[in-house]
Amino acid sequence: MHLINEFLAVGNAEDAVKPARLITVVLNVAAENQIAPPDGRAYAWIPFKEFAEADPVHLDEAVEWLEQHQNGNRLMVCCRAGMGRSVSVVIAYLCLAKAMLYEEAVKLVSARRPGATPLPNLEATIQFVRMLREKRDGAT
Repeated sequence: MHLINEFLAVGNAEDAVKPARLITVVLNVAAENQIAPPDGRAYAWIPFKEFAEADPVHLDEAVEWLEQHQNGNRLMVCCRAGMGRSVSVVIAYLCLAKAMLYEEAVKLVSARRPGATPLPNLEATIQFVRMLREKRDGAT
């Protein structure tokens, strides 16, 4: 597990099964690895394919789920290795929920998670999700 900030971490498949005590929310984004929810933690499985572009609908769903669970919790996003899909969802969360610029989010996550490899075209996908959210939020 790698802490990105005091409330946010990325992890691998093993971390998803047995999260550290300080983690209260687990989001598993590995399409190939659906697990039983860890005891005593909020848990969701939103599948992303490894090495593929992020599905904008799944990315929006993942960020929204993290937003719903962020207050008073320590969030961990996990995939198989904790280097691609989980990192990408965390970058998207920082951009969409915390208003961080893409370059800043990538720099932060890469500094805290050596070997971080965002999914292809992630910045464009985040921009697309931002546009979808603005349309949706403007419609209410």
